[in-house]
Order: sequence, then structure tokens, then C-alpha cells
Amino acid sequence: MAVMDWLWLSFYHALAMLWATFWALVLGFTISGVLQVFVSKEKMTRAFGRTNLKSVAIATGLGAASSSCSYAAVAAARSAIQQGAALVPALAFMFASTNLVIELGAVLWVLMGWTFVAAELVGAFILIALMWLFIRLFLPQNIENEIRVRIAMRAAKRVSHPAHSTLLSHAHPECSPAEHAHDHEQDHVDASWTRVAHAAVTDWAMLWKEILGGFLIAGFLATLVPHDWWEALFLESGPAVVRSIENALVGPIIAVISFVCSVGNIPLASLLWSHGISFGGVISFIYADLIVIPIISIYAKYYGVRAAAWITAIFYASMVLAGIIVDFVFGSLGLIPKGARPPSAIEHAHIVWDYTSWLDFVALVFAAWLLFLHFRSRNKRIAHVCH
Repeated sequence: MAVMDWLWLSFYHALAMLWATFWALVLGFTISGVLQVFVSKEKMTRAFGRTNLKSVAIATGLGAASSSCSYAAVAAARSAIQQGAALVPALAFMFASTNLVIELGAVLWVLMGWTFVAAELVGAFILIALMWLFIRLFLPQNIENEIRVRIAMRAAKRVSHPAHSTLLSHAHPECSPAEHAHDHEQDHVDASWTRVAHAAVTDWAMLWKEILGGFLIAGFLATLVPHDWWEALFLESGPAVVRSIENALVGPIIAVISFVCSVGNIPLASLLWSHGISFGGVISFIYADLIVIPIISIYAKYYGVRAAAWITAIFYASMVLAGIIVDFVFGSLGLIPKGARPPSAIEHAHIVWDYTSWLDFVALVFAAWLLFLHFRSRNKRIAHVCH
């Protein structure tokens, strides 16, 4: 009975938190779909070839508009490099497509407040700048050439074995605006919403495992891990600078071993914040979805072990320093929440009838409409191909 108690309590925590954030997820995926439909990726991709402020800025903006799970983001970055993109813009795109997406900001706002959204946004630009600086200062010059040679070799193998499709084509099979330009049977407005529906649904198809995994992991940790265990991980006394550094160092390590990515990090971030991690430690933890163990393994497969080690080390150093800088800046401005830490959203979530429930029902109806548009158009295309 004791086992069933903690098991059901863990599931309940996860379900209640999903209920509290469902409307924000639907809103975020919809806005992301609108951006994907009306942003011309083809034109922007051509601007990735050189490492300069313009190319990095475009890559960051395009990544923010192209919501992806970590795995799809890594595949997209690999494809960009294969098509001639420089390493820094490709990595900036990869980071932005998982950490600057609207659905992550919406869930972060709901669970932790606007201050963390602002810090996550500011810190992301700091991280990209640091990553660019570290690559320029420390990355051996032959590493990028090794990456291109390895990618070219893998591309040649795929040409000789066309049955093997890439992760990117699997992740976004229906997101290209040009693909839907032939929906002549619909008027312009309906066709546009159909394209938005395709983008939103395919994004959800990529991310649902990470999102649900994040809620489940946070639910089980909230139930099973004693409070004093969390508090032992983070320095809570001593000089503020030392505490900030230690917490920022530990935050990404927790993310690495939790295997959660993108939006799925946010429920666990709420749990860590309630149990003593510093403000900057939360930010560095959220960024670490691109250095979890499965992602590092993909880096090694795509780029080679040596290049994967460099990319992981540079990302980790950038995440830690970005967290420390955000902690210092927001602390100096008096923007870090003070006083007693709020209870963890995942630990104290309950399914109750309030304004959130109304928002969830509206979001559920809207999501059903998007699904209808998506499957209606897909079925028409299948029928057209069959005939």
C-alpha cells in the first residue's frame, strides 16, 4: 500500500502540473506555428555561411521561431552545417530553438513568474555570446573542418542508402510552407491556418515525450526525494559569490543526469528553486537540455568524439557563466525574488475548478480544431497521391 501511495501521489503531482500549464502549452505551440509559417527559413538559412553578428542574430531569431525538441534541434544544426552554415550560427540556432521558444517561456511564467522569464531571455543572449567567444578563443581550428568532413561522409552514406531518412525530415515532415502552397481547394485564410496547424501539431509530436517526461520526473522527485537531500546539494551559507558559482556549477549536472530537455525542464526547475538552488543556478539548469547524456552521444555520432567533447565543454562553461552573470545582474537590480521560497509548483499542484480550468477547456477546444485541420489536410493529400 505504501508503494501504491507514493506511486499514485507522484502521478497526481505530474497530472496536476500538466493541468495547470496545458493552456500555456497550447498557446505557445500555436504562436510558434504562426511564426514558422510566416518566417522564410530558406532565405535565412543562406545567411548562416559566415560567423558575424548578423548571421548569429538571424540564426538565433530563426531558432526561436522554430520550436524543436533537443534531438530535432541537434539534427537541424547538423543539416545547416551540411548545407554550408558556419559552426557558431548553427549552434546558436540549435540553442535558441530549444531555449528561446514561446512555449517554454509561457510555462516558465505560469510556474515561476515573469522574473525567471526575463532572466532566461537575457541569459540566453549572454550564453550565445559566451559560446561564440569560447569557440573563437579555444576551439582548435581543425575541429570545424573535422566536423564538416564527418558530416559529408555521413551524407554520402545516406545517398548510397536512401532508405535511411534523417532525424530532421522525421521531426518536421510537414512544416515547409512551400509544401502546402498547392492547397487550391481552400481559401487563403483557411490554408494559412492549416499550415499553422501542421507546424503546431508536428512540434507537439516532437516534444510530447520530453514534456510529459519532465512532469513525471519532477512528480516522482517531489514525492520520493527528502527535502534535506535537495538542500545538501546547494550551498546556502558563506559568501554570496561562492554560493552563486557552486549552484551554477551543480545546476547543469542535475539536468544532465535527469535526461529531461526543453520545456520538460521547467517543472523540475520549480522544484529545485523551492529547495534552495540560487537564481542563477535555476537559469543554468534550464539551459542544460543540450548537454544531457543522449544528446552528447548524438554529438559524438554526428561530429566525432573529439568535437563532441569540445562542444559539450564549451556549452557547459557558457551555461555556468551565463547563470552566474544573470545572478549578479538581476541581484544588483533587486529583481531576484526575496524572502521565503514559494512551495514547489509540482509538489503543491492540485486539480481544482478555477480560472485555469476555463483556460484549459478553451485551449482543449482550440487544440482539437488544430488537430482537425491537420488531419483533414493530411488525409486529402494521401487521397490525392493514391489517385
